[in-house]
Amino acid sequence: MNRITLSLLKEIGSKLKDVIPPLRLSKHASEVLGKGAAGDKTFEVDQVAEELIVSELKKHGVSATIVSEELGEVEINGGGYRVIIDPIDGSKNAVTGIPLFCSSIAVAEDNRVDSLVLSYVLNYISGDEYWAERGQGAYMNGKRLQSQQDNHIKVVLYETQVPGHDIRRILPLLSLANRTRCLGATALDLAFVASGAATVYVNPAPTRSFDYAGGLLLLKEAGGIFTDIDGNDYGKIELTMKKTPPILASANKDVHEMALRSLQDER
Repeated sequence: MNRITLSLLKEIGSKLKDVIPPLRLSKHASEVLGKGAAGDKTFEVDQVAEELIVSELKKHGVSATIVSEELGEVEINGGGYRVIIDPIDGSKNAVTGIPLFCSSIAVAEDNRVDSLVLSYVLNYISGDEYWAERGQGAYMNGKRLQSQQDNHIKVVLYETQVPGHDIRRILPLLSLANRTRCLGATALDLAFVASGAATVYVNPAPTRSFDYAGGLLLLKEAGGIFTDIDGNDYGKIELTMKKTPPILASANKDVHEMALRSLQDER
Protein backbone atom coordinates (compact mmCIF):
# COMPACT_ATOMS: atom_id res chain seq x y z
CA MET A 1 0.00 0.00 0.00
CA ASN A 2 1.61 3.24 -1.12
CA ARG A 3 1.75 5.98 1.48
CA ILE A 4 -0.14 9.23 1.01
CA THR A 5 2.40 12.01 1.43
CA LEU A 6 2.19 15.77 1.60
CA SER A 7 4.22 15.96 -1.60
CA LEU A 8 1.58 13.87 -3.39
CA LEU A 9 -1.22 16.14 -2.17
CA LYS A 10 0.74 19.19 -3.33
CA GLU A 11 1.26 17.56 -6.71
CA ILE A 12 -2.49 16.99 -6.98
CA GLY A 13 -3.04 20.60 -5.93
CA SER A 14 -0.77 21.82 -8.70
CA LYS A 15 -2.84 19.95 -11.27
CA LEU A 16 -6.08 21.26 -9.80
CA LYS A 17 -4.75 24.83 -10.10
CA ASP A 18 -4.26 24.32 -13.82
CA VAL A 19 -7.75 22.93 -14.42
CA ILE A 20 -10.29 24.44 -12.04
CA PRO A 21 -9.86 28.25 -12.24
CA PRO A 22 -10.33 28.35 -16.04
CA LEU A 23 -13.22 25.88 -15.84
CA ARG A 24 -15.22 27.99 -13.40
CA LEU A 25 -15.31 30.79 -15.98
CA SER A 26 -16.65 28.55 -18.75
CA LYS A 27 -20.29 28.55 -19.81
CA HIS A 28 -20.64 24.98 -18.52
CA ALA A 29 -19.38 25.71 -14.99
CA SER A 30 -22.83 26.19 -13.48
CA GLU A 31 -24.37 23.23 -15.29
CA VAL A 32 -26.04 20.88 -12.82
CA LEU A 33 -25.06 17.29 -13.59
CA GLY A 34 -27.28 15.73 -10.94
CA LYS A 35 -27.03 15.18 -7.21
CA GLY A 36 -24.00 13.92 -5.35
CA ALA A 37 -23.95 11.25 -2.66
CA ALA A 38 -24.55 13.91 -0.01
CA GLY A 39 -27.75 15.03 -1.75
CA ASP A 40 -26.52 18.41 -2.96
CA LYS A 41 -26.39 19.57 -6.56
CA THR A 42 -23.29 18.47 -8.44
CA PHE A 43 -21.84 21.09 -10.77
CA GLU A 44 -19.36 20.33 -13.52
CA VAL A 45 -16.57 21.92 -11.50
CA ASP A 46 -17.28 19.53 -8.58
CA GLN A 47 -17.14 16.47 -10.77
CA VAL A 48 -13.99 17.47 -12.62
CA ALA A 49 -12.12 18.21 -9.38
CA GLU A 50 -13.22 14.96 -7.77
CA GLU A 51 -12.31 12.86 -10.79
CA LEU A 52 -8.86 14.44 -10.95
CA ILE A 53 -8.14 13.85 -7.25
CA VAL A 54 -9.33 10.24 -7.26
CA SER A 55 -7.57 9.38 -10.54
CA GLU A 56 -4.27 10.75 -9.20
CA LEU A 57 -4.59 8.69 -6.02
CA LYS A 58 -5.26 5.59 -8.10
CA LYS A 59 -2.37 6.35 -10.45
CA HIS A 60 0.04 6.60 -7.53
CA GLY A 61 -1.07 3.23 -6.20
CA VAL A 62 -2.79 4.55 -3.11
CA SER A 63 -5.04 2.03 -1.39
CA ALA A 64 -7.79 3.92 0.39
CA THR A 65 -11.41 4.30 1.32
CA ILE A 66 -12.59 7.54 -0.25
CA VAL A 67 -15.24 9.65 1.48
CA SER A 68 -16.21 12.39 -0.95
CA GLU A 69 -19.11 14.79 -1.35
CA GLU A 70 -20.04 13.66 -4.85
CA LEU A 71 -18.84 10.06 -5.02
CA GLY A 72 -19.81 8.95 -1.54
CA GLU A 73 -17.82 6.21 0.21
CA VAL A 74 -15.85 3.89 -2.09
CA GLU A 75 -12.68 1.82 -1.96
CA ILE A 76 -9.81 2.21 -4.40
CA ASN A 77 -7.03 -0.35 -4.86
CA GLY A 78 -8.46 -2.51 -2.08
CA GLY A 79 -8.99 0.12 0.61
CA GLY A 80 -6.69 1.27 3.40
CA TYR A 81 -6.26 4.85 4.46
CA ARG A 82 -9.41 6.93 4.78
CA VAL A 83 -9.25 9.95 2.46
CA ILE A 84 -11.90 12.59 3.06
CA ILE A 85 -12.42 14.89 0.08
CA ASP A 86 -14.44 17.99 -0.59
CA PRO A 87 -13.63 18.42 -4.30
CA ILE A 88 -14.91 22.01 -4.35
CA ASP A 89 -15.76 23.54 -0.99
CA GLY A 90 -17.80 26.61 -1.86
CA SER A 91 -19.25 25.24 -5.11
CA LYS A 92 -22.01 27.83 -5.16
CA ASN A 93 -19.43 30.58 -4.81
CA ALA A 94 -17.41 29.09 -7.66
CA VAL A 95 -20.26 28.89 -10.16
CA THR A 96 -21.88 32.22 -9.32
CA GLY A 97 -18.70 34.27 -9.53
CA ILE A 98 -17.95 34.77 -5.83
CA PRO A 99 -14.15 34.37 -5.65
CA LEU A 100 -13.85 32.20 -2.55
CA PHE A 101 -13.68 28.42 -2.87
CA CYS A 102 -11.18 25.64 -2.35
CA SER A 103 -10.43 21.94 -2.52
CA SER A 104 -9.92 20.04 0.72
CA ILE A 105 -8.25 16.64 1.21
CA ALA A 106 -7.70 14.97 4.58
CA VAL A 107 -6.13 11.61 5.40
CA ALA A 108 -6.94 9.45 8.43
CA GLU A 109 -5.60 6.16 9.74
CA ASP A 110 -9.09 4.86 10.47
CA ASN A 111 -12.65 6.15 10.49
CA ARG A 112 -12.54 8.55 13.45
CA VAL A 113 -11.75 12.25 13.63
CA ASP A 114 -8.92 11.71 16.14
CA SER A 115 -7.12 9.52 13.59
CA LEU A 116 -6.57 12.38 11.12
CA VAL A 117 -2.89 12.58 10.21
CA LEU A 118 -2.62 14.84 7.14
CA SER A 119 -4.61 17.58 5.48
CA TYR A 120 -4.29 19.89 2.49
CA VAL A 121 -6.48 22.84 1.50
CA LEU A 122 -6.03 24.83 -1.71
CA ASN A 123 -7.50 28.33 -2.02
CA TYR A 124 -8.01 28.68 -5.77
CA ILE A 125 -8.30 32.44 -5.98
CA SER A 126 -5.36 33.46 -3.79
CA GLY A 127 -3.31 30.39 -4.67
CA ASP A 128 -2.56 29.84 -0.98
CA GLU A 129 -1.86 26.27 0.10
CA TYR A 130 -2.56 25.19 3.66
CA TRP A 131 -1.37 21.90 5.08
CA ALA A 132 -0.95 20.11 8.38
CA GLU A 133 0.62 16.88 9.57
CA ARG A 134 -0.27 15.47 12.96
CA GLY A 135 2.29 16.57 15.52
CA GLN A 136 4.18 18.66 12.96
CA GLY A 137 2.18 21.89 12.95
CA ALA A 138 0.08 23.70 10.36
CA TYR A 139 1.41 25.82 7.51
CA MET A 140 0.38 28.26 4.81
CA ASN A 141 2.79 28.39 1.88
CA GLY A 142 5.54 27.09 4.15
CA LYS A 143 4.96 29.57 6.99
CA ARG A 144 3.95 27.99 10.29
CA LEU A 145 0.52 29.02 11.52
CA GLN A 146 -0.54 29.98 15.01
CA SER A 147 -4.10 30.79 15.93
CA GLN A 148 -5.00 33.97 17.81
CA GLN A 149 -3.65 33.90 21.37
CA ASP A 150 -5.66 36.62 23.14
CA ASN A 151 -9.31 36.34 24.18
CA HIS A 152 -10.71 39.24 22.16
CA ILE A 153 -13.41 37.96 19.78
CA LYS A 154 -12.50 39.97 16.71
CA VAL A 155 -14.05 38.08 13.79
CA VAL A 156 -16.64 35.30 13.93
CA LEU A 157 -17.18 33.25 10.78
CA TYR A 158 -20.37 31.24 10.47
CA GLU A 159 -22.33 28.97 8.16
CA THR A 160 -26.08 28.49 7.97
CA GLN A 161 -28.39 25.99 6.30
CA VAL A 162 -31.66 27.75 7.17
CA PRO A 163 -30.60 31.36 7.82
CA GLY A 164 -33.80 32.51 9.53
CA HIS A 165 -33.50 29.73 12.10
CA ASP A 166 -29.74 29.27 12.37
CA ILE A 167 -28.79 32.91 12.80
CA ARG A 168 -31.18 33.26 15.73
CA ARG A 169 -29.48 30.26 17.35
CA ILE A 170 -26.00 31.83 17.16
CA LEU A 171 -26.91 35.50 17.54
CA PRO A 172 -25.52 35.77 21.12
CA LEU A 173 -22.12 34.65 19.82
CA LEU A 174 -22.26 36.92 16.78
CA SER A 175 -23.06 39.81 19.11
CA LEU A 176 -19.73 39.35 20.91
CA ALA A 177 -17.70 39.93 17.76
CA ASN A 178 -16.29 43.10 16.25
CA ARG A 179 -17.13 41.70 12.81
CA THR A 180 -18.96 38.67 11.40
CA ARG A 181 -18.66 36.98 8.03
CA CYS A 182 -20.49 34.15 6.23
CA LEU A 183 -18.06 33.00 3.53
CA GLY A 184 -19.54 29.73 2.29
CA ALA A 185 -16.43 27.52 2.39
CA THR A 186 -15.90 25.67 5.68
CA ALA A 187 -12.36 24.44 5.02
CA LEU A 188 -11.24 28.01 4.37
CA ASP A 189 -13.18 29.27 7.40
CA LEU A 190 -11.20 26.87 9.58
CA ALA A 191 -7.95 27.76 7.82
CA PHE A 192 -8.62 31.43 8.57
CA VAL A 193 -9.12 30.66 12.27
CA ALA A 194 -5.92 28.59 12.22
CA SER A 195 -4.00 31.48 10.66
CA GLY A 196 -5.25 34.09 13.13
CA ALA A 197 -7.34 35.93 10.53
CA ALA A 198 -10.53 34.99 12.41
CA THR A 199 -11.28 34.08 16.02
CA VAL A 200 -14.24 31.68 15.89
CA TYR A 201 -16.14 29.57 13.36
CA VAL A 202 -19.60 28.21 14.11
CA ASN A 203 -22.08 26.10 12.17
CA PRO A 204 -25.29 25.48 14.16
CA ALA A 205 -26.62 22.90 11.68
CA PRO A 206 -25.59 19.24 11.26
CA THR A 207 -22.70 18.84 8.84
CA ARG A 208 -20.62 16.09 7.21
CA SER A 209 -17.00 15.05 7.62
CA PHE A 210 -15.84 16.21 4.19
CA ASP A 211 -16.89 19.75 5.11
CA TYR A 212 -14.50 20.09 8.04
CA ALA A 213 -11.90 17.29 8.05
CA GLY A 214 -9.18 19.20 6.18
CA GLY A 215 -9.66 22.39 8.13
CA LEU A 216 -10.00 20.65 11.49
CA LEU A 217 -6.45 19.29 11.49
CA LEU A 218 -5.12 22.69 10.39
CA LEU A 219 -6.87 24.33 13.33
CA LYS A 220 -5.75 21.82 15.95
CA GLU A 221 -2.14 21.89 14.78
CA ALA A 222 -2.22 25.71 14.94
CA GLY A 223 -3.37 25.63 18.57
CA GLY A 224 -7.13 25.91 18.13
CA ILE A 225 -10.06 24.08 19.71
CA PHE A 226 -12.76 22.08 17.88
CA THR A 227 -15.87 20.63 19.54
CA ASP A 228 -19.54 20.31 18.86
CA ILE A 229 -21.71 23.32 19.64
CA ASP A 230 -22.33 22.00 23.17
CA GLY A 231 -18.63 21.62 23.93
CA ASN A 232 -18.43 17.85 23.48
CA ASP A 233 -15.23 16.37 22.10
CA TYR A 234 -15.30 15.53 18.39
CA GLY A 235 -12.52 12.92 18.41
CA LYS A 236 -14.74 9.84 18.28
CA ILE A 237 -16.98 11.18 15.51
CA GLU A 238 -16.85 8.89 12.48
CA LEU A 239 -15.48 10.06 9.15
CA THR A 240 -18.35 8.81 7.01
CA MET A 241 -21.13 10.26 4.88
CA LYS A 242 -23.43 10.48 7.90
CA LYS A 243 -24.38 13.87 9.28
CA THR A 244 -22.47 14.91 12.39
CA PRO A 245 -23.25 17.40 15.18
CA PRO A 246 -23.12 21.19 14.73
CA ILE A 247 -19.59 22.50 15.21
CA LEU A 248 -17.76 25.24 17.06
CA ALA A 249 -14.11 26.03 16.36
CA SER A 250 -12.08 28.64 18.22
CA ALA A 251 -8.59 30.08 18.23
CA ASN A 252 -7.89 29.09 21.84
CA LYS A 253 -9.43 27.61 24.98
CA ASP A 254 -10.44 30.92 26.59
CA VAL A 255 -12.27 32.13 23.49
CA HIS A 256 -13.92 28.73 23.10
CA GLU A 257 -15.31 28.86 26.63
CA MET A 258 -16.66 32.37 26.02
CA ALA A 259 -18.31 31.21 22.80
CA LEU A 260 -19.84 28.16 24.48
CA ARG A 261 -21.27 30.25 27.31
CA SER A 262 -22.91 32.64 24.87
CA LEU A 263 -24.52 29.78 22.96
CA GLN A 264 -25.72 28.04 26.12
CA ASP A 265 -27.30 31.26 27.36
CA GLU A 266 -29.52 31.19 24.27
CA ARG A 267 -31.07 27.86 25.24
